[in-house]
Amino acid sequence: MASLPAMDHALMVEHLSVHEGVITKLIKYQDIVKDMELRRIITLQIDVMRSHIWIMLAFINPDYHDHFELPPLPSTKLSVSNTNEKNYENDKWIVMEAHNTAANMASENFHSALKMKQENVQKAHKEMALQQLDIKNKYNHFIERKGWDYRSNISTQERIKTYLHFQDLLNL
Repeated sequence: MASLPAMDHALMVEHLSVHEGVITKLIKYQDIVKDMELRRIITLQIDVMRSHIWIMLAFINPDYHDHFELPPLPSTKLSVSNTNEKNYENDKWIVMEAHNTAANMASENFHSALKMKQENVQKAHKEMALQQLDIKNKYNHFIERKGWDYRSNISTQERIKTYLHFQDLLNL
């Protein structure tokens, strides 16, 4: 890349440092988790983050001029097994934390893209954000299938009350 704005460079340097820590943490999680499907999602996240490192290093390298794109996420089907939950007690906190990590990475990549100046660097970071969002959703589906998710629902009456309160916004 011939020139790189200082803002883009600084944001990628920060991202690279974070990626090192997150990948190290995810590798440790791989060693602990028992459920093979959870291990596959963690491996996917590690592989995706390594591809993000490669892309950022290519942007930073002044001698690299080839066109490059983020590789797409491989499509995977979730198949959560019915297992003895007692033997898988660490899997729950690990998937909750990995889910949060993917959400934070998606948010950080998107916010960075908003600040970046170079169009192709910005585009790559938007795509990185979407990939992390997809990974977050894979964790979320895993959590739901295991029955580890709890959400309270709002009543129909409360929804109608809210709707009526805000419907005048359509007339602004």
